[in-house]
Amino acid sequence: MPTIRPISDLRNNANEISEFCHREREPVFITKNGSGDMVVMSIESYEQQQALIELFSKLSDAEAEIANGSEGEDFLEVAKKLRAGIHGKV
Repeated sequence: MPTIRPISDLRNNANEISEFCHREREPVFITKNGSGDMVVMSIESYEQQQALIELFSKLSDAEAEIANGSEGEDFLEVAKKLRAGIHGKV
């Protein structure tokens, strides 16, 4: 269940809201005059969400390329190149 707090709590209890966001790894929804206004979350949660959005975007682009007839590389060949790069065997 989402945590919803009025904007006055953000002003008066910012540390408490910050601690909640970090401890629970959940956002806090802030209302203004009874309506949704903004969301407060930890930097870590925000960065994780942004990374997922970027990953999904790249996957979507790749699926679109495949649907348009692009040919991908063989997974085993790509994995072999990555292993060689990691282990220093070029």
